[in-house]
Amino acid sequence: MLSQTAEYALRVVVFLGTLRSQPATTSQIAAATRVPFGYLSKILQSLSRAKIVRSQRGLGGGSVLARDPADLSVYDVVTAIAPLPRIESCPLELKSHGTNLCPLHKRLDNAMAMVERAFRESLIADLLTETTTSIPLRDLDTSPAAATRAAEAAFPVQQPIQLNVARRKAPRRR
Repeated sequence: MLSQTAEYALRVVVFLGTLRSQPATTSQIAAATRVPFGYLSKILQSLSRAKIVRSQRGLGGGSVLARDPADLSVYDVVTAIAPLPRIESCPLELKSHGTNLCPLHKRLDNAMAMVERAFRESLIADLLTETTTSIPLRDLDTSPAAATRAAEAAFPVQQPIQLNVARRKAPRRR
């Protein structure tokens, strides 16, 4: 239903959203999102054509979101890669059906309409601010200092709070 390319594009947009207008190089984006480096250029190009991402070459360059995450939906990102399929006429090309879909194809199209509606209502800003125990696209180290640095890098705050991360106990040597 959702192509791998569209899912990669969503990863890229969410990652760039966490950086809050700080440019990221293609290498940094590829490493953070685990999108293959060679394929990432194609994705960034599509996002750039759709005016979702802005890229600048050279020293101090990189990619940033071209739009505010509050004005950018999951639907915008997905359709920048490929439109969501809808069933407008009989896929079997039965003349007797015309534009009146049979019950099967009507249900399938209704399901796609619900997905489309959910994607339109899901803003990138909501994904970035949703209360959760995981940080988008970040794997926290077990070290409290590393966890704090990762959280602060992803979500800078005015007043930091102490994170308590349980340490793993080293196995006893015999």
